[in-house]
Amino acid sequence: MSDENDKVDDQQVADEWAEALAQQTSDGFGNEALEAQPAELQEFDQESEITPEEKRRLESILDIPVTISMEVGRSKINIRNLLQLNQGSVVELDRVAGEPLDVLVNGTLIAHGEVVVVNDKFGIRLTDVISQTERIKKLR
Repeated sequence: MSDENDKVDDQQVADEWAEALAQQTSDGFGNEALEAQPAELQEFDQESEITPEEKRRLESILDIPVTISMEVGRSKINIRNLLQLNQGSVVELDRVAGEPLDVLVNGTLIAHGEVVVVNDKFGIRLTDVISQTERIKKLR
């Protein structure tokens, strides 16, 4: 239920920002504001071969570092309760035990997974990867 409230709150804030931006008619310098244009994204076809130009473009981004994180769950608390946390405190999360973790890359959900231990180190086994199409839809 809390997750649904968070989504409603986030959507409400996004709607308020969208409305405020729509009302804005100038850039603060007396110039008329430019309207944002939707980006044209190329559809990916997994069966087609990539051209040398596409391969060159892909090679140029392969070494860019990204942050990958695994999220066990979330919780909203007020600052008073945050300041009262100390060693041994328990924070209730919005997930049930055994529920898959979220795998995020630069804050964007890309997969779900489960915790595994390999050679005394934690890891994550991906159980469900979000399709490229769904990830692109979330960017729009």
